Amino acid sequence: MHILKSFSLIFRQTNNPMKIFTSILVLLALALIVFNITQLDFKNPFQGDSGVALIGIAAAFCAVLILLIFRISKRIEEKMHDNR
Repeated sequence: MHILKSFSLIFRQTNNPMKIFTSILVLLALALIVFNITQLDFKNPFQGDSGVALIGIAAAFCAVLILLIFRISKRIEEKMHDNR
């Protein structure tokens, strides 16, 4: 129930569909990180499915970083456009 309230707050605060889309993608990437952490075998982290899980964690982390950089760049672009 708490997650639904968070989503409704995100969607109410913005009319920007790009911000909503990037928020959803960040949440999906974070969910993938959590899922892949559950797949890790901490005794043998580089063998079998644990290696795949480590790659998945790294890829999802990179996706989160790229999406956050994209959102920051859009915010800077909006500020530059407002100053003109």
